[in-house]
Amino acid sequence: MEPLDGLGDPDLRATLLYVRRQAEPPTAADAAAALDVPPSVARWRLERLVEAGLLEPVYARRNGLTGPGAGRPAKTYAVVAEGEAIEFPRRRYEELLRLLIEALPARGRDTKLGHVGRAFGRELARAARFRPAARAEIAFQRICAGLGELGFQASVESVSDDGAVIVTPTCPLRPLVGDELAAREIDRGMWRGLVEEALFGADAVDIRCETHDCLAPDSSCRISIGLNR
Repeated sequence: MEPLDGLGDPDLRATLLYVRRQAEPPTAADAAAALDVPPSVARWRLERLVEAGLLEPVYARRNGLTGPGAGRPAKTYAVVAEGEAIEFPRRRYEELLRLLIEALPARGRDTKLGHVGRAFGRELARAARFRPAARAEIAFQRICAGLGELGFQASVESVSDDGAVIVTPTCPLRPLVGDELAAREIDRGMWRGLVEEALFGADAVDIRCETHDCLAPDSSCRISIGLNR
């Protein structure tokens, strides 16, 4: 089964979107309750998405217990790290953007790309209908929830008043960054734009965003965002 088969079926697509909205990998029972279908149907859909390479099974204890008596680990379904866009027919937008980047003068290129990314981040925030928060913890949670509503799974790994680390296997710009390293400035700008829309006063602070593991095909992206207050 190919990824496009999973995305072409409306029921499978709805199930995949549900998983992508979750901060933690859900079980078949979680999906059944959320989608209002029998557990057997939810499990069948999730396994089909595994066959398509869009999800992967992960076994984890969800009660926080370890050692003897902790019980069997629950089977959950996690989003697979997405290194390239799934398209039919393939439109090669990554190649187009790479050529546009190369056409820019080297002098001031990073700054211009950062501005483009920042504007794109603000567009994503508006599409997700962010509500700005005064607290960093709430703001970063809303960023992840908003990206989930747009189909990009993301979760907060750690957060403090000084910043946060966000983990995402489906960063919106990951296919572009993988194709053109100079696009990292667009990616950093995108995260700046998202934070500025989600956190009150973020436009008045220095937001340092650094991406990791974007080029590792089996790794999620880890985005470290610092707030210099």
